[in-house]
Amino acid sequence: MVDGLDNVVFVTEDRPADGSLDLFGLYEGVALTERDRYGFGELPDRIVLYREPLLAACEDLDELRDEIHITLVHEIAHYYGIDDEQLHELGWG
Repeated sequence: MVDGLDNVVFVTEDRPADGSLDLFGLYEGVALTERDRYGFGELPDRIVLYREPLLAACEDLDELRDEIHITLVHEIAHYYGIDDEQLHELGWG
């Protein structure tokens, strides 16, 4: 569990909508830094892991675990308002 995550669901899907194999995950929602208010009635933000791209990129279970970890850190960072440029600078790009 990650402190501060609120109203976020984690799901897996086979592939992104475009069918590509080069996207491992996606954050769908409004980052905490962009929210004006957040309260009753909003649908939860979503963090999606794409199963087929992850499996295609990894040669064994250890590599898959590592890539899932990296992808989750990356997408959770988007929830907190950290963009791709900052993630690359931090080594999580």
